[in-house]
Amino acid sequence: MLVIAGTIKVKPEMRAEAVKVAVEMMRATLAEAGCKAYRFSNDLEDPNTFLIFEEWESDEALARHFQSAHMAKFNAAAPRLMAGAPSFNRYDVSGVVKLM
Repeated sequence: MLVIAGTIKVKPEMRAEAVKVAVEMMRATLAEAGCKAYRFSNDLEDPNTFLIFEEWESDEALARHFQSAHMAKFNAAAPRLMAGAPSFNRYDVSGVVKLM
């Protein structure tokens, strides 16, 4: 399993549009084969910092995601919405233990 976690800072005046674009991206991505989880949320101290968390079954599923039409649409909208460069980390997970 692959996990992607990151942050995206959005321009305060573009926050409402950024939320709309993020929700659209989330809904389309959750319908993709191989996507186990895909969520945007907000930093509790900074409403203009979006947090993203993704789980993917495989490299192939993630590669298909990067080639999707909704990813292209998201990438086209991002420059006018973002206040800086996003930050993402990829984790290759060998096992998961449910804690609660």
